[in-house]
Parts: sequence; structure tokens; C-alpha cells
Amino acid sequence: MKLKIAVLPGDGIGPEIIEQGIKACKAIGKRFNHEMEFNWGLVGAAAIDDCGNPFPDETFELCRNSDAVLFGAIGDPKYDNDPKAKVRPEQGLLAMRKKLGLYANVRPVTTFPSLIDKSPIRRHLIEGVDFMVIRELTGGLYFGKPQGRSEDGNTAYDSLSYSRYEIERIVRLAADFAMQRDKRLTVVDKANVLASSRLWREVSADVAKEYPKLKMDFMFVDNAAMQIIQFPAKFDVMVTENLFGDILTDEASVITGSMGLLPSASIGKHTSVFEPIHGSYPQAKGKNIANPLATILSVAMMFEYEFKLFDEANAIREAVKKSMAENYVTEDLIAGNPRSTSEVGDWIAAEILK
Repeated sequence: MKLKIAVLPGDGIGPEIIEQGIKACKAIGKRFNHEMEFNWGLVGAAAIDDCGNPFPDETFELCRNSDAVLFGAIGDPKYDNDPKAKVRPEQGLLAMRKKLGLYANVRPVTTFPSLIDKSPIRRHLIEGVDFMVIRELTGGLYFGKPQGRSEDGNTAYDSLSYSRYEIERIVRLAADFAMQRDKRLTVVDKANVLASSRLWREVSADVAKEYPKLKMDFMFVDNAAMQIIQFPAKFDVMVTENLFGDILTDEASVITGSMGLLPSASIGKHTSVFEPIHGSYPQAKGKNIANPLATILSVAMMFEYEFKLFDEANAIREAVKKSMAENYVTEDLIAGNPRSTSEVGDWIAAEILK
């Protein structure tokens, strides 16, 4: 099989972790006889520094003409610490989602037996945790109009809007995922306060009629935030709007013991994007200490979700599990004798080839 992959390393530790993901891709190609073509593009602060645009037209065309996109991270302190900056790296991420039609972010949350005690949550609460969060990506506050500040600069405003169509397509996608799992779907909203959330409930209930075997329930976002920590094993598939999903998935990441373990897939109308959820981690940039496992697991999601190559995806996941079981991991997962980012990437690539 010939696969054409756009590679967007981005900012911070992005280039370092993406390099390890490419190693896993190449190992899979060699073991399973796939031909892979990698083409690099600029995004985020790296793109601003190069051409002033966080998501250049060239990068968009590269993504659109590829079979999948492997993406690192976006963000740089020089923009984070400048509230008056007109152009920001994160605008590149929003533009990528909008232009590629990436309306759904899929984030699996699973625990690994060898790392149970790394989690700040007690062992008996997180053993066997395996749920999925489906986050709507192109609506809500992040894309709401109007948005801005008053003339005197003392008042700022954002608007939150969702259409029936936007809610239908994300809830239907989440229902499809749930039907492949335990047939349970939790819709997270704030319907006791927000009109947009009440529309979410109404539309979700209508979609549920299309799935007679699906068990759908509804939960306020504040309650969901509490229950993800108290009873994480109770969830199967969760679907929610953009802002709530952003917050809840970061909260859920602590269950595993490290944010460096969670992959994600952004699915939409055009090319899908696969990325770790942890961000650019600028403090570790260039130090070769960042955890590459979320990126490598994102590669596994790419093979499974985009290419339907399940054996290839499983080979990557088994290699990752073995690296954790044998403590061949970076410093965030082990107190003594940590491995570097590149060492972990090399080890996993070699394991895939065995």
C-alpha cells in the first residue's frame, strides 16, 4: 500500500516527538511492505517566523493533497506572554480545523497496567479504564462571532453558537463509535444554563432514535468533570462541545499518569489529522527528554482509523505497551534511569520490526 503523509512538526517539542512517530511509520512500512511518502510543512510559530501566517496556503494544500496528516504541537512563549499579539500560533490550529473541515476530535483514555501507580488517582478507581471523548471542533466559543473588545478596551466578549447540523453530525459520529464498543453514550452539556446546550440535548435525543440499541444519557459538564475523576471506569463514549471537550480531555489525561500518553485523531471532511494532546511543552524543547509515546500512539490511530490497517496499528500499540512494561520510558514515567526521547523512539521502532 502506498501512503502519502503530510508531516507538520510545529513548535516546541513538536519536531522531536514527530521524529519518533516517523521512525514507527518507517518500521511499519518495512515490516508490512508499505511504501510511505513524507512531505513536511510549516504551522504555528514556526510558520509565523517564516512567512507571518500560522497556517500558510502551502501547508493547507499539502494537507489536502495527502492521505493523512501527522501533527506535532503548536505554541510558543513569546506569543503566550504577549496579550496584544495580532497573530498567534494557535490561530494556525483553528485555521487548520476550519479549512480541513475537522469537526470531530477523538481522544481515547486508557490505562496501562505497568503504569497504574503513576496516576495520582487511586489504583482501584482506574484499573481497566477505557473510554473515549468525542469533542466538537469547529463550533462554539472558539469560532463564535461576534468576538472582540469594546472601544475603550475594558470589556471583552465572545459568542457561543451551534446549529442543528453541527450537533447532529458530531453526535451521530459519537453514536457510531459507541455502537462499536459498549453501546453507551454520555452527552455532556450545561443545559440548565446555556441555550446552546439545550439545543444539544434536543438534537441528541433525536439522533438517539436512529440507534434503538444505544443507551444515551446526559450529564452537566461540572458533574462530568467530577465523575471523570471519581468514577472514570463508568464511561464508555462521551460527546461534548468544543470548550467543554478541551477542558475535560486535559483533565482525563491525568488518569493515565502522564499527558504524554494520550493520542488523538481529528476527523472531518477532508484529510484527517493525528496528534498528541500534550501541546508544545517549550520548557523541554531541544532537551531530548519529552515523552514520544502519545505521538507514536497517534500514528497507531492513523493506521487504524484512516487506513484501516488494524494489524499495523496493533503492532505499534504492543511495542508501546512493552516499552512501558520494561520501563524503557522518558523521565515523566520513571524516577531513575530514564531514556531520552530518541532512545524510546529507536527502541519502539526496533520492537515493531521483531
